[in-house]
Amino acid sequence: MWNGPSAPDCLNLFGRWVEDGPLSRHLGAEMSGKRDYYEVLGLDRDADEKALKNAFRRLARKYHPDRSEEADAEDRFKEIQEAYAVLSDASKRSQYDRFGHDGPSGGFGGGFGGGFNVDLSDLFGGSDIFSAFFGGGGGGGQRNSRGSDILYRHTVSSEDVMNGADEEVELDLPAPCSSCSGTGAEGGALDVCSACSGRGVLSRMVQMGPFQTRQDRTCSECNGRGKIPKSVCKDCRGRGRVEQTTTLRFSVPAGAEDGTRLRLRGKGEPGRDGQPAGDLLVELEVSPHPYFERSRSDLIMSLPLGYADLALGTTITLEHLDGKTLEIRVPKGSTAGDTIDIPRRGFPRLRGGGRGDVVVLLKLHMPKKFSRSVRSSLEELREDMAPSDLEERIREEADVRRRGG
Repeated sequence: MWNGPSAPDCLNLFGRWVEDGPLSRHLGAEMSGKRDYYEVLGLDRDADEKALKNAFRRLARKYHPDRSEEADAEDRFKEIQEAYAVLSDASKRSQYDRFGHDGPSGGFGGGFGGGFNVDLSDLFGGSDIFSAFFGGGGGGGQRNSRGSDILYRHTVSSEDVMNGADEEVELDLPAPCSSCSGTGAEGGALDVCSACSGRGVLSRMVQMGPFQTRQDRTCSECNGRGKIPKSVCKDCRGRGRVEQTTTLRFSVPAGAEDGTRLRLRGKGEPGRDGQPAGDLLVELEVSPHPYFERSRSDLIMSLPLGYADLALGTTITLEHLDGKTLEIRVPKGSTAGDTIDIPRRGFPRLRGGGRGDVVVLLKLHMPKKFSRSVRSSLEELREDMAPSDLEERIREEADVRRRGG
């Protein structure tokens, strides 16, 4: 005998399944002509709040009409906004999960037509990208920040890099005005800015499709300080700082590379309203050496020699960057293109200690003109110096190249 639900009960169960289940949502989406909200955001139906926010951030940046080059960017942007507005609200999401787009009381399309009041600055982690698109600042509040950094380029020689050096320079740098203590106001007397009521920013609400978002911009009356001088300081003309000749001392580390930056903390532009000063960045520019080229800690040079020096060998001495003599021993039988490594005579290594090498590339010096006697001597030597079997010598050279020799 059948002990299950009766036929009417089965019909009721089926009806509720159609009403509450995925079929209802599918039919609702088909009838409304809208895509499924989860599909719009590229999410599973069990996505949590964090996943919702991340998906909306990513897609809003991608399809914002002022940034996207997609032809349907505006429509996609509105679709993304609507999907997030529904799914980010627990109550509306619950109704959408049950009924789809054609929910109770006329459906979600009609229910949300009046616009969504969403704080996009919170959604985007305090940085409202939509305000940025339309020229507004983000974050709000007074702009009491540290002073700006200053970049100063300083030229040093290869000898300074080899041995390290202590440098002393005089620069005209900004310093706090002593008359107004850096406030820009006569006697340091400041009033609250009436334009922004001391906030440093001016705000307004902007309608972005179905969203309303707050747009902040820096107050132009007080330049974001929230305060204005009662009377402008005559010595600094309200700038709060003056140029002052300053003596700076710093050390060039041995082995420093071109572009190395040294940071002198607190030597940059002074901060406003008691904020710390910025830093001075000293960028080193290493002047070229007459014959050395640099490869990290190695030094590379070319050494042109006559044929006799290559054939018979010789020793060349030069004054080196470290103040000592550099001795280059050329072995007999050398050829143009050979290299000689002189270990531990290059630049000091900034990391790991020790020094690089000096690499000498041998070249054949060929005079542009020969005297009659030299030409005669060369003619006598031509046959003796030429290879006895030219083709065999060509094959040997080819074998050397193939072996990487």
